[in-house]
Amino acid sequence: MTGHSLEDQSESSVEDNAIRINVGGFKKLLLSNMLSRFPETRLARLLRCQSKESILELCDDYDDTEREFYFDRNPALFPYVLNFYNTGRLHVMAELCIFSFSQEIEYWGINEFFIDSCCSSTYHCRKMEPSGEDWDDKSEEGSTSSSFDEILEFYNDATKFDKQPLGSLRRRIWLMLDNPGYSIPSRIISVFSILVVLGSIATMCMNSMTEFTLLDSEGQPREDPRFETVEHFGIGWFTFELVARFVVAPDLIHFFEHPLNLIDLVSILPFYLALLINLVAESSPALANLGRVVQVLRLMRIFRILKLARHSTGLRSLGATLKNSYKEVGLILLYLAVVVTFFSVMAYTVEKEDNDGLTTIPACWWWATVSMTTVGYGDVVPVSIAGKLTASACILAGILVVVFPVTLIFNKFSLFYKRQRQLEIAMRSCDFDEGIKEVPSVNLRNYYAHKVKSLMASLSNMSRSTPSDHSLNESLH
Repeated sequence: MTGHSLEDQSESSVEDNAIRINVGGFKKLLLSNMLSRFPETRLARLLRCQSKESILELCDDYDDTEREFYFDRNPALFPYVLNFYNTGRLHVMAELCIFSFSQEIEYWGINEFFIDSCCSSTYHCRKMEPSGEDWDDKSEEGSTSSSFDEILEFYNDATKFDKQPLGSLRRRIWLMLDNPGYSIPSRIISVFSILVVLGSIATMCMNSMTEFTLLDSEGQPREDPRFETVEHFGIGWFTFELVARFVVAPDLIHFFEHPLNLIDLVSILPFYLALLINLVAESSPALANLGRVVQVLRLMRIFRILKLARHSTGLRSLGATLKNSYKEVGLILLYLAVVVTFFSVMAYTVEKEDNDGLTTIPACWWWATVSMTTVGYGDVVPVSIAGKLTASACILAGILVVVFPVTLIFNKFSLFYKRQRQLEIAMRSCDFDEGIKEVPSVNLRNYYAHKVKSLMASLSNMSRSTPSDHSLNESLH
């Protein structure tokens, strides 16, 4: 009887100095003195609670009869928390999701400073720079998110036709004109439009060749009637395209905010401006000098080549890449400016007495720019040994300066290209014959996970809190 009473007393004393916890079904009895070593943590704060209301502020439920604290958390991650209370250090396994682990230790009130040195550098690198993933996975994730946003925007535009007169017919025409490859008629229109653009560019190039130049009675060059016919036909087709898209557009107010619609306008505007200037010049001989303006406007016909972007996924992806790579492009220009200036002064110093082409620093700027971009016209070359060594260093520096940001730009191009391809596939799978029923299939889990991951990564820098020196010293002892 005495032995049993001693055992009961020992068990009772242990329970009095311990708390029972239940983490998602994982039950454990934890000693109070072990928890009190880390007073800033959630479990240690439970020991200081005096009422049930204060207890429920720290846990999800509390059983008075069993004196058990319940936490609705992931039980698979709690062993890492137990190991922390036993050893005073956190360890991070490679297979863990860094963001889930970070969120978990933040919930339990454990600071990242307790991560052991063997895991600390890897943990912070994976948390702050999620570029450790394969680029294909990362670009697919970003592609899914961005494409889903664009699909929603596409469906938002498509639903606007339901409240407009002749909405169904206008939507069919809108899809046929704005989405090459959506249907067989849209593909035919796309191919025909490409041929018209190429024909217009070809006639402009041939018109500049002496073999196709015609002279009038005064020996002045004049337009070839055949080229004029092609030009007028192209302008008629481009004008018809723009007007048709404008008429059936779901939102007329914001129509010209789209870059491709602006390109369509710029491609035909020079022709009508030149026509107007010619009429004004003929009516007023004093304005005959406006003919030079007409020549400049004719050169602007080259912008028609940009119309191919509407029919080319690659060109649209390139435009999006340049738009979102202004930082990388700015870095290239900054590096080039610094290094060109440096080597210009170097070349001027060693070549000014022996080389007539490098007698001023501005002249050396031209030489350094041509050398750094590895163009090498050869119009100005160094002649001294020191100048040739300087030129060699300039060329090698140019290669390094240009190559480094190019990788980042290429990666962005891959991302936008995949996003554009996915968007086109989703649009082609849409069927509006019986009205809009549902958005096409998109992996919402990946979309949501990408958004949450991006949010956590951005908030981690803002919400990173550190304990006081006093609390930290107490926790380490």
